[in-house]
Amino acid sequence: MSETELKKRLIARIQRSRNNALLREAYRLMGTDADDVEPYKLTPEQKASIKRGKEDMQKARTISAKQADKQVDEWLGK
Repeated sequence: MSETELKKRLIARIQRSRNNALLREAYRLMGTDADDVEPYKLTPEQKASIKRGKEDMQKARTISAKQADKQVDEWLGK
């Protein structure tokens, strides 16, 4: 897809969108001023998941990226 076509598709998608969170995130990604952007707020579930992940890393309960990719492929039935 050419740069011009990509821009046209993005503009069209933005114009159709009614998702305020999506529009704000798109605006943030395009390099807004830091003062205009509110920090992302994590849910309690997200915070707990991050905490578990950090604990897993500290206790060396990890797998390689290759192993993770293989597991994802298996979960998706590929």
